[in-house]
Amino acid sequence: MESSGRIFIPIAFLTGLILAIFLWLATSAMNFPDSVLAADPKDSIVVSNSYIKEDGCQLNQEFPSQILQWCDLITRYSLQHDLEPDLLAALIYQESGGDPLAYSHSGAVGLMQVMPNDGLAASFMCPNGPCFQNRPSINELQDPEFNISYGTRMLAGLLQKTGSLREALKSYGPVGVGYYYSDKVLAIYERFRS
Repeated sequence: MESSGRIFIPIAFLTGLILAIFLWLATSAMNFPDSVLAADPKDSIVVSNSYIKEDGCQLNQEFPSQILQWCDLITRYSLQHDLEPDLLAALIYQESGGDPLAYSHSGAVGLMQVMPNDGLAASFMCPNGPCFQNRPSINELQDPEFNISYGTRMLAGLLQKTGSLREALKSYGPVGVGYYYSDKVLAIYERFRS
């Protein structure tokens, strides 16, 4: 019998390896202290006020309507945390496509796909207990305003902690994908940036 050159790895081994990597990364990248979430990231990014629509919306109007429907919330919370509204819209576009009830295969919830303290996410264990025990519930994160407020504060805290938008987005996104996620969000941001 000829060898095809393929290597077969048992699925149980791969599953265990992926879970171990996820848990390791969750402890280092996603389980940041509440002080980071409460941080005030002054001077992180200069917000461009190059245009303000009459209704207060500062998003590029070329974003899909699923994103534009959240324009007031995106504008309010991005400006509150010194972030570009188009950046936040790009992140929401990537994470949920504008669906406030989005629920990922890993358990992330809502417009900005935040890991909650309950549901599937409650099963992720870190050295000091459940990885997301200090997070809001699924019900709270399904509220669009709460989700955008919380997710924006998370991103601003990560930006303050890392000092780099690319690094902050890498930490915000799924574990184990390196810069793939951050580069994807940044590409969307550049495409729609005003």
